[in-house]
Amino acid sequence: MKKIVDVHSLEETQDLARKLARSWESGTVVRLEGGLGTGKTTFTQFVAQALGVQGFVGSPTFKLISEYQGAEKKLYHADCYRIDTPEDFLEIGGESYLYPEDGITLIEWPEKIDPLIPDSAVRITIERNRNNPHARQFGITVA
Repeated sequence: MKKIVDVHSLEETQDLARKLARSWESGTVVRLEGGLGTGKTTFTQFVAQALGVQGFVGSPTFKLISEYQGAEKKLYHADCYRIDTPEDFLEIGGESYLYPEDGITLIEWPEKIDPLIPDSAVRITIERNRNNPHARQFGITVA
């Protein structure tokens, strides 16, 4: 099932992230798809806030995976931009983040590890609106 959501501000993006984050149970894996600058990390920051994560949530581009403790569950944030092959992700222990028992995993640039991602993953595509720097279209597909 695919749903399209148009947001026109950061506040609306935050509201969407909050609603989604509260609906996801531990074990949820989310594919965040979109080009550079579409707002994948910003969306993740809003999900983190909704989960009760304290402190700064940044892009894990150079760390590859960041872990955060929320109020009730953990948030795992993976950025596969610098990964060349799915095997590279496995070599850094990435498999455990694909089946998180105690939290939610959000993966930026999931196409880099596509064969590894569970079929049950939520797919979120983010596209920019050229006329409004804060507007986005979110395509949300739930398996």
